Amino acid sequence: MASTPPSRLRQGLIAGLKIAVYAAVVGVVALGVAVSVAVSQLPSYAELIRRDDLGQMIRVRSADGRVIHAMGPSFGEWLSHDEIPPIMREAMVAVEDRRFRSHPGIDPIGIARGIWVGFSQGDNIRGVSTITQQLARNIFLSNDRSFARKTREGILALALEWRFSKDQILELYLNRVYFGGGAYGIDAASRRFFGHSATELSTAEAAIIAGLVKAPSNYSPTADTEAARDRAAVVLDLMVRNETITAEQAEAADPDRIEFERSDGQQNSARYFTDWVLPQLDMLIDETVHPIDVWTTIDLGMQRAADAAVNAHTPQGAQGALVALDRDGAVRAMIGGRDYVNSIYNRATQATRQPGSSFKLFVYLAALESGHRPDAVVQDAPITIAGWSPRNDNGRYVGAVPLRAAFAYSINTVAVRLAQDVGTRTVADMAQRFGITSRVNTNPSMALGTSEVRLIDMTRAYAAVARGGVGVTPYGIRRVTTADGTLLYQHEDDEERVLVQPWVAAQMTDLLQGVVEHGTGRAAALGRPTAGKTGTTTSNKDGWFIGFSSGITTGVWMGRDDNRASPGLAGGRAPARAFHDFMMRAVANRPVEPFVTEAAAPDWMIAEDEEFWFTPPEDDPLVDPDGYAIEPAPQPTFEEPRPEGPGPRKEPAPPPERRDPIDRDRTDRERTGRERIDRDWLERVIDRPPRREPPPRRLPRSDRERAPGD
Repeated sequence: MASTPPSRLRQGLIAGLKIAVYAAVVGVVALGVAVSVAVSQLPSYAELIRRDDLGQMIRVRSADGRVIHAMGPSFGEWLSHDEIPPIMREAMVAVEDRRFRSHPGIDPIGIARGIWVGFSQGDNIRGVSTITQQLARNIFLSNDRSFARKTREGILALALEWRFSKDQILELYLNRVYFGGGAYGIDAASRRFFGHSATELSTAEAAIIAGLVKAPSNYSPTADTEAARDRAAVVLDLMVRNETITAEQAEAADPDRIEFERSDGQQNSARYFTDWVLPQLDMLIDETVHPIDVWTTIDLGMQRAADAAVNAHTPQGAQGALVALDRDGAVRAMIGGRDYVNSIYNRATQATRQPGSSFKLFVYLAALESGHRPDAVVQDAPITIAGWSPRNDNGRYVGAVPLRAAFAYSINTVAVRLAQDVGTRTVADMAQRFGITSRVNTNPSMALGTSEVRLIDMTRAYAAVARGGVGVTPYGIRRVTTADGTLLYQHEDDEERVLVQPWVAAQMTDLLQGVVEHGTGRAAALGRPTAGKTGTTTSNKDGWFIGFSSGITTGVWMGRDDNRASPGLAGGRAPARAFHDFMMRAVANRPVEPFVTEAAAPDWMIAEDEEFWFTPPEDDPLVDPDGYAIEPAPQPTFEEPRPEGPGPRKEPAPPPERRDPIDRDRTDRERTGRERIDRDWLERVIDRPPRREPPPRRLPRSDRERAPGD
């Protein structure tokens, strides 16, 4: 009897089974080929621990080497598998991949569970990435949610498991994963959140860090401390289920008792400084990949003192700024506002405001350089220029006054006269020579500080005077190195840029010292040689004080951002007091340095030419201690004696014998060792015959014979 042919259904099943087997074989072969190719293309372990692919880390360090700010990813130290605390390793495995030690890189059980949960809840497939898959995504892939990405992730995970051991994979993961707050790796996270190395992590701290991986932006202690503690409690429960710790140990951990590291106000105020220096890196170095350390000039002790001084004295509703430069231009402190969190606008480097009388520095520098001397007498009297009439703050005029007193008491009319004498263009050139980068107008009022300037530029100018006329360029970066110490940049000081002769700087220092000793800046006195100048603008909109002592030059500005008046604000008050409080701490450990107020002047400044220099009277001072004019004593008058009776009239006494000019010069030369440079000297040098002195003038006969009382 013939056999019955197989049914079509059976044939279909067999064919389908064959196709499935063939497909599986092809798939396995393809997967093996893909994994083999991936393995061959994987970087070495030494390359993976460099972490260059995570971005460039920039650490900004203070003058003493402490990190005050970090940009980009923060890595901390690379910890080997054995250096990582076991509690940290177990916590991460418990919360992220409890079958990590048994699967080949992908977890079939986890995948099936994720598919089931996704279908049962009507949601996408989730919760199926192992630690190895997360590492593959972290190193090689993006975070897009697609099937193609998941396929590549799985292939790379298998390749990683083939190439590296489980301990190596876990070490890579714990040193590379992002934990929030800019921290990559457990050591950076531990230092960022707890203030110590990851080698010292407690159970509760390890639970907090392990719980951050799921959603760093939500659970990071810098974002939400309570969310971080709640997530840590979940991790501790998972560790108990995984039999990593006991229930008693979990209860004793208590994440609620953990204190997180807080950023202090010092780091807050230092952000004005870091925002100023970091953009300068593009001009100094070319390194944009490897981690770098930026070693700066900022002194944290001075920065704290500056922050305290500005906030203590700035009027309500106003802002304050401060810049402190060392003698070579190193920025030791910078305050751009009262609170960086509320306002990141840096008023020390960006704001342009009218400097008021502090701008008179350039007027007097130009006047001294052109030949005016500190003891010369000038006139404080009304003056009108093209319809503009400046006035003094007190509304009074004192008449004849020494130049140093006019500067000490900030007499406006004298500054305007000096600017007109030397030329406003000369004053503007002097300001730009000393580092003023904003536009300086040449109107007559510019002598009183109507051109807007930056605080850092004004401080730079005063620092150049303190340096003896040598230019000062503010800088904040001392050097830049790679993480392994390779030098990329080193600052070099420039001492060759002379702005004015030393004798000009010495005389200007003398004038500035007088402001603090007995002028408008007495509130800034430090009990050691101090020099400076106040500045106040119309209606008390701006208050300035800029001065120097013991090698530190500090500029202080106060005012409102909306340019409204601040009642009672004046350069000699709040800004001078802030200068005093800051400088008392800034120079406390520095030696007292006397000022150089005398320097060799050119011969034309030293010559005592009676035809050109006016000598003030020696018997009476021109001003009283408050700077007001004192009327000179009346000069005695001499009358010819009246004849007492008839007889011949007595002739008046002959004038004193006048010496020959050549004899007079010879006598002076013998007395002083220096020839008198006057008209007689000039005529003798050019071989012109000496001039004859005119005979003494006699009164007309009618006047001599007129009777007294007529």
